[in-house]
Amino acid sequence: MLMSTEDIKTSSSGYFLNVYKPKGLSSFAIVQQIRKLTGEKRVGHAGTLDPLAEGVLVVAVGRRATKNLQKISSQDKEYIAEIKLGFYSSTDDEEGEKTIVNVKKFPEQPTIEKVLVGFIGRIKQKTPLYSAVKIKGERAYRKARRGEQFNPPSRWVNIKNIEILDYRRSQNNSATSAKEAILKIKCTVGSGTYIRSLAREIGEKLGTGGYLTSLIRTRVGNFPITESLKIDLSNKQKTLREIKRKGLKIEQVVRNTRNNGKETTPNF
Repeated sequence: MLMSTEDIKTSSSGYFLNVYKPKGLSSFAIVQQIRKLTGEKRVGHAGTLDPLAEGVLVVAVGRRATKNLQKISSQDKEYIAEIKLGFYSSTDDEEGEKTIVNVKKFPEQPTIEKVLVGFIGRIKQKTPLYSAVKIKGERAYRKARRGEQFNPPSRWVNIKNIEILDYRRSQNNSATSAKEAILKIKCTVGSGTYIRSLAREIGEKLGTGGYLTSLIRTRVGNFPITESLKIDLSNKQKTLREIKRKGLKIEQVVRNTRNNGKETTPNF
């Protein structure tokens, strides 16, 4: 017999879902989809992914589950990011207005590796102009959209590890003639870290400028992307079956919640 919405709501305490958020959708849109599928109004997530990003979005369904979201959102997160060097962006990603940086010669990979070492550990990071951080009670992105001039706040964040996955320069990888370069990294970071800011700050240190062109969140705490649920609204019954199969009880998640490990040295 096909499963009904009521079958999903058998537990009043709720459960957690490891959901795959595709590129182009907001995190709130995913929450709305889960509300519509399950019939549960009390749904939240454990950390926003920008619309241009994709990957793991941990969703809490039910009263007790949403009350325990902080235990998930405080966990380490793992990302794969692509950074375009040779430019700055007003939003630190693809959406913003671009400014070309006159780079005479892009650095070799060993030089980049040395620069990345300086980002490992507890660092002070300036938040993006376009962010949800509140400044005098108002979201920064609202001020930025109105064209207001302001200094975005800085805060301490923890970068656990950065690994270079790929580095390529345009025009046959010639360092002397390249107009742009793409740096692909894998990083593990603590709660509150902006990867957009990390992309910009890496570009600043390299003297090349830089902004985020692609971002995949591959893990949140003990929720890996390999186990993520893909929502298929065209096949509601299939998705409901997957929700029932992959939903994790609160006790199980809280019991497994732990620090994601000690700080590590860079893995180049």
